[in-house]
Order: sequence, then C-alpha cells, then structure tokens
Amino acid sequence: MTKPSATCPVCGKPAQHATRPFCSQRCADIDLGRWFTGQYRVPGPPVDEENIQKNERNDER
Repeated sequence: MTKPSATCPVCGKPAQHATRPFCSQRCADIDLGRWFTGQYRVPGPPVDEENIQKNERNDER
C-alpha cells in the first residue's frame, strides 16, 4: 500500500522534502507572512474586559 503524498498547505502542490510541508521556499515564506500579519491565530482563553480597561487606565498615567 502506498502512502499518500503530502500537499502544500498554501498552494496544494506536492510537498518537497527540502521545504516540507511546503512545495517551495516561496510558499513557506507566504505562510510565515500570514503568521506575522495575524491572518493565523492560536485560540486562547477569553479576555477579561475589566482587566483590559484597568490596564489602559494605568498606561495613561
């Protein structure tokens, strides 16, 4: 039984060993740029609005 080949998460082309899981350095750079610009996010706990307002007031001093 053959193992299915992985595909690039950016463009869908077959992944290359040197840049796995991407097909090229270009797609790897595109993915990294998406992390830097906030297009990808890791979910976290809910934000407490009261603490945010308290911190903003402290920052104004």
